[in-house]
Amino acid sequence: MRSIKQPGAPPPERIQWVEARGRAFSFTLQAGMPLLEAARRGFASEGFAGGVLNFRRGALGPFAYVMPALSKTGENAAFYSDTFRPAGVTRLRLGSMTLGTRDGAPFFHCHGLWTEADGKTSGGHMMPDETVVAEPFEVEAFGLDGAMFTAEPDAETNFKLFGPVAVASTGARTTSRAFALRLRPNQDFAGGLEAFCRAHGIARAKIHGGVGSTIGAHFSHGGVTEPFATELAITAGTIAPGASGALEAALDVALIDYTGGVAEGRLIRGDNPVLMTMELVLEAGASS
Repeated sequence: MRSIKQPGAPPPERIQWVEARGRAFSFTLQAGMPLLEAARRGFASEGFAGGVLNFRRGALGPFAYVMPALSKTGENAAFYSDTFRPAGVTRLRLGSMTLGTRDGAPFFHCHGLWTEADGKTSGGHMMPDETVVAEPFEVEAFGLDGAMFTAEPDAETNFKLFGPVAVASTGARTTSRAFALRLRPNQDFAGGLEAFCRAHGIARAKIHGGVGSTIGAHFSHGGVTEPFATELAITAGTIAPGASGALEAALDVALIDYTGGVAEGRLIRGDNPVLMTMELVLEAGASS
């Protein structure tokens, strides 16, 4: 399997996780509001301090983002481009967000694909402090109670990355057993999730959110992304028994690589290792 040498030693625990409770719901991001604050208010309106969300459309402006890039210093296995600030209104096609905390304040990690006002198709990593909702749009969210994604220094990758931590309950209404996860580098994405579910007695699960990166990508439709550094969003995902009865992860994703190439489709199981991180929520017992 493909692998990329990271600057730090790999910890023995390859999946960070916290068991919690949660609930799926939808809300509308309000126009004229910074995307971070609009997302925070949406979760807070349902009693949650954080969680994950997915969107299929939307409009942003002003808007700022970065793309994956090669590392110029060697201090990281890959890095970010300079910041892009497209003029006008950018139309979102799809994306995923993790809403958590960094340095004691709300923060998000959000990847997506979009079309800029001049017709350019692009994607990448949205900048929380420079992105504003241009028109109202609805998102599908999953709030967490008892867990929070918090940005902390990660010695293996030499980045400050979101990982799940246990927090006190906010008393929000919940419906499901949920697991907040972060997969560390150089393990197969599907295989890591399948092994986690087997180890924790999860017979089937639905994935909510899903933000991270893979070492290129190999898709079930035959497509291949060769450039190794990507920014990826999960568009749909389930874990359930396959034809043989063994658990199989079905992971539909969209990504952009460091050359600007865009790809979408279902990842092949066993052939898509994590580059830097992969954060998501598993809703145990859910199948669609």
